[in-house]
Parts: sequence; structure tokens; C-alpha cells
Amino acid sequence: MNSATTGTPAPGGEPTADAPTPAAPAGTSTALSAHRIWTRVRGAALVVAVVLIGGLVLATVRSTNAHGALDPRSTDPHGSRAVAELLKERGVTLTLATTLDEATAATTSGTTLLVAAPDLLTDTQLSTLRTAAQASAGRTVLLGAGAPSLDVLAPGVTSAPDTAVANLSPACILPAATRAGSVDLGGERYEVAPGTTADSCYPSDGLPTLVRLPGPGASDTVLLGSPAILHNARLDQQGNASLALQLLGSRPHLVWYLPSPYDSSADAPEDDTTGNFLALIPSGWLWGTLQLALAALLAAVWRGRRLGPLVTERLPVALRASEATEGRARLYRKANARDRAASVLRTASRTRLAPLLGVPSRDAHSPDLLLPALSARLPGTTADPRDLLFGPAPADDSALVRLADQLDALEREVRTS
Repeated sequence: MNSATTGTPAPGGEPTADAPTPAAPAGTSTALSAHRIWTRVRGAALVVAVVLIGGLVLATVRSTNAHGALDPRSTDPHGSRAVAELLKERGVTLTLATTLDEATAATTSGTTLLVAAPDLLTDTQLSTLRTAAQASAGRTVLLGAGAPSLDVLAPGVTSAPDTAVANLSPACILPAATRAGSVDLGGERYEVAPGTTADSCYPSDGLPTLVRLPGPGASDTVLLGSPAILHNARLDQQGNASLALQLLGSRPHLVWYLPSPYDSSADAPEDDTTGNFLALIPSGWLWGTLQLALAALLAAVWRGRRLGPLVTERLPVALRASEATEGRARLYRKANARDRAASVLRTASRTRLAPLLGVPSRDAHSPDLLLPALSARLPGTTADPRDLLFGPAPADDSALVRLADQLDALEREVRTS
């Protein structure tokens, strides 16, 4: 034979022009078609689509009427719209700021500056905020200020281990505290350095959770260990509303500063973020990526365990019934499935006995119909038909063998009766 008739490659390793490679028979290609690919991935694609659409709908709905904690626009239990409305009724104008530039621009003389989470600010932002507060000669209220911000915004005060929010008494002579009485405070506790002039109120285990530091002129700084008194859910309890209105309504203008991760003033210098890509990604995107990865993993497990429906097909070789029976029996023995083996034996016996006794096949496994017919056919049998045909599982292998023998004997007795 030559290469022209067999399609053997030429000596150079390339097929000759007159001996093309035979094409694969139609219908035997193993390449995935577009339809088969879509069939495999459509389940996962549907799950991803539902998750994305649900997330978009939820984000759209929530963005229209919900805001974060301590937001003066939020009606949620941890929002602060109630105290904001009360302040507006008393003639206090409120300016909401989400960036440092907005907060410093709105902070002028006769202004109360409320900082919701000062520990989120960088050192540069803290210094800028301190300068703006000193220049305004107004009041600065810091909510939950801890060690990262106290050194800059409240010199002479250090943070102590925090405590749970509880109902506390003033235990000081600060007029706003004595008029408000007991309130819900806790969170950060503070230690005032010796020689520092301060009003220390609402102690918890001996350490105050409210500290007022007088400043030049009429300015001062107020530290609140917890923002609980400003939450909608707690405003109507104890003296929370009274203390909140006195601390925030002492000036005609209130700047409500909610630090934001999107504030450009928080950006680090370019050489500090080189090679740190994760530092540039908002935390929400990281959580979203983790959730998508978990969903993909669950989809992979789901698809990997899905075997599909059973398909009957002709066996490539003939298999003797004795071999199939022996193989099945070995599987039952390996699994120690005497109950399953006994159930198979009893089911087969009942199926064969029913037509012999004149019982319809559909009622072969009903003891109320099968046993009376068997008793009428064999009134003097010594075996217990109910125990044989509907009894419990054998306790051991010998009992299983004995059950099989007794079933065979029962069938023979019926056939010869």
C-alpha cells in the first residue's frame, strides 16, 4: 500500500495532497455544540441572572427611602430623622455633609459640628477638622470617639474599655445633663488627664461616657461614648430627647457630618497606594465578590452532583439471571442490608401468590386482602403467614436464609393445595 490510498503522512511529516485525512463519521464528533454548551450552563446563568436582578431591584428600592445609621434622613430604628425634625421645629437649620470639604465649608461662627464616626477619618482629615472647629468658635460633638481621633480632636482625654449601653444618671453639674436626667449612654468610656478642665458625666463603672471640654471663648467639645440617644428607636425614652436637643440645638446652625469612604480627602498619597490594589476597592465590592464566588461554588457542586434522569439501554452482552441475582445478593451482603433483601424476597413471594389465591395484582401487598385468601386456601398450615409475608427484618444472616426457605415452602404448599 502507498500513502495515496491509506492517508499515511509523507516523509516530511505533512499529509500528501492526494491523501487527505478521512473525515469523522457524521454524528460521532465529541466537540460541544452551541446547543449543548447552553444546556450545560443555562442553570448557572439563570441563578446568576436572578441574583443580579434581585440585587439591583433591592438596591433601587432601598436607595429611595432608606439611609444609613445616624442619617438625619433615615426613619430606620438606628436612623436620626426624629431628632433632626425636632431641631428644625426649634429653628435650628441643619446641613448634611458627607465629605470633609462640605463639613469645613459649612462650619462657621455659631455652628454646632456633629461628627458621626470620627475614628474613620485619617490623620490629615482630623487635623483639618480640628482647624476648622477652632476657627468657628462653636461646638464640636464627637460620637463614639476612640483612641484614633482623641489625640487630635480632644487632647487630654484618653479612651478606656467600652461598655454596654445602659440607663445612666448624670452625676455631674453640667446644666444640660442635670436637666435631662438619666439617659441611655455607654459605649466608649473616657479618662481625663489630671489638670484638664472638663465636665465628666454619666459614669459607668467610675468612668464617664460624656465629657465636655471647654475651649477658647464660647467654644467647646463634647464627647459622647455612644450615639444611642440620637437613634429613632431610643429618642422617646428616658431623657434622651432632652439631652440630644440641648447638645445639638445650642447654636442656630447644625452641621451633621457623616464621613464617607468616597471622600477624596481620605485618599493616601500616590506612592503609599502603589501595589495595594485592594486598598482602592470599597469594602462593599469585596463582599459582593465573595458572595458571587460562594454562589459559583454552590452552583458547581449542584451541577457536579446532578446525574440526570435514568436512561434505559440495551446491554452490550447477554447476562444470565443467576449472575445478576448473585451480584445483587453480594451487594446486599456487603451493605449488611438484610432488611432490604428480606423486603425483596417478601415482595416477590406476594406477587407470585396473589394470582394463585385469586387476589388482584394491585392488592397483592395488602395484608387485609391477601392474608384472608391465604388462610382460606391453607386453613391447616403451621406457618404464620403474616410473619412470613409482612413481618420484621431478620436479625442475622441465618434468619434471612430461613426466611427464604420458608417462603419457598409456602409457595409450594399453595401451588399443590
